[in-house]
Amino acid sequence: MTTDETPLIPDQRRELLIKLLRGHSVLSVHQLTEMLGVSHMTVRRDIAALEAQGRALSVPGGVRIAGQQVHQEPSRVDKSLMDQPAKEAIAREAGELLQDHTTVYLDAGTTCQALVPHLVRRQGMTVVTNDFTSAHALMGIPDIEVIHTGGRVEHANRSTVGRLAALTLQQLALDLAFISTSSWDLRRGVTTPSAPKVEVKQAAMAGASRSVLLAGSAKYDTFGMYRVAALTAFDTVITDDGLARAAREALLAGGVDVRAARTGDA
Repeated sequence: MTTDETPLIPDQRRELLIKLLRGHSVLSVHQLTEMLGVSHMTVRRDIAALEAQGRALSVPGGVRIAGQQVHQEPSRVDKSLMDQPAKEAIAREAGELLQDHTTVYLDAGTTCQALVPHLVRRQGMTVVTNDFTSAHALMGIPDIEVIHTGGRVEHANRSTVGRLAALTLQQLALDLAFISTSSWDLRRGVTTPSAPKVEVKQAAMAGASRSVLLAGSAKYDTFGMYRVAALTAFDTVITDDGLARAAREALLAGGVDVRAARTGDA
């Protein structure tokens, strides 16, 4: 227990919880029960209260501090181990937007990569991507034409970024662009800690008839240094049902067409 023998009142305990989050960024409910010396139910009530105040944000199995700045994205390997049910749910919802004989841009990242099984069920598709893993997965599908943007290789994310990739996209007309993000919120929109990613995402959006953001709820209310676009610049934002109800209502009130995919769906 992190406190002395006299139990803390709820407000004191919640301030201590915030202090712990500032030191760890993300903590599980189990960790907090041990750190605070209280029950799971008490921790969950404290998280709910802090979330209602806009000071913390629930994530699967735990909580993180709200408004957290992302200074560096996880590697592709680390991303592949995170939030898989949410990514699959988002991909199922996004798959409903696909139509045969269209040109689709697939942004780099594991959430967009989860769309690959849905793309292979379609006919006459052209897929443009800056993602090596997605391109490799599509190479064995003879009915899908694959165009890789080229550009400077970002090794950790297994993709290409920068001016050369953006120039390729500027020469193409896309029906649908699926854009990924490591951070998003209502006020700042879509942001990234990586400047070379910005013009690639913007070029894909500019060349597409329709742009769709695929963004996990665990990344909501975080921000990077470089701004890509406002959320209202997207025709649709698809997230998962882990997004807090208050956040979803705020997005809808702000004019964002947000859809929360159910992670329990088969």
